Amino acid sequence: MTRHFPPPSLDDAAHRSLLVEAARCWRNARDTGQSVQPRLYKILASQNCEMLAPVFDSLMHLCEDALGRPVAIGEAAALSGDEHLLLGLIDGSKPRRACIDCAEGAASALDCAICSTRIMMGLTLVHDTGDVPRRMIATQTVPPVMS
Repeated sequence: MTRHFPPPSLDDAAHRSLLVEAARCWRNARDTGQSVQPRLYKILASQNCEMLAPVFDSLMHLCEDALGRPVAIGEAAALSGDEHLLLGLIDGSKPRRACIDCAEGAASALDCAICSTRIMMGLTLVHDTGDVPRRMIATQTVPPVMS
């Protein structure tokens, strides 16, 4: 059984900003030789989205692998082409197949990362709709599987 997770709505400027800020933090950490996930965690924790640190780290690595080059970031309010691409991949407006031509393995891995990012953003940002309190999502435990 599968569950469909629609792309998160990035119409909200805060959600777009979160993704762009994470991408820029990731690029900066990589370029300066710093540990990426602790840096991501720090900026994401200020918005109660710290669980997205490994998600964004993986997405960015796989995006670079598929592109075959470093992801370019913009400055201040000016988004780079890669940042526009990243936003489009996540919100579904830019299908990966139409935007990035890469080897099958890299394409498959990036497709999985895009799907995972959508799911995790959906779970993390669900508080905006009032469906489930954020703290419940972060603290729920899954019972062990009995064989």
